[in-house]
Amino acid sequence: MDGHLKFSIAEAKNKLPALIHQAERSGRVDLTRRGKSVAVILSLEEYNRISGQRQGLWNSISKWRAGVATWEEPWSDAEVDSWRNADPGRPVDF
Repeated sequence: MDGHLKFSIAEAKNKLPALIHQAERSGRVDLTRRGKSVAVILSLEEYNRISGQRQGLWNSISKWRAGVATWEEPWSDAEVDSWRNADPGRPVDF
C-alpha cells in the first residue's frame, strides 16, 4: 500500500463529505473500482501544489539569490568562484 487511504466508489457515494474532510487532512484519498485505483480526491492545497507552474532550476536559483540579497549584499562572481575547490581531484586511469 502506498500510504494513501483507499475507498471503493460505492463507499465514496455514501461517504463523500467524510472523504472530502479526509482529503483536506491528508492531501488525498484514492477511489477504487474492483480493487484498482481509478480516481483521486485531492485537497485544494495539494491540487495547487502539484498543478502550479514549474519555475525551472535557473529561475528557482535566481529567486533564491534575490531573496538572499534582501538581507545581505549579493555575491559577486569572484566570491562564488572563491568557494569552489581548486583541487584537480583524484587521478583516473582510462
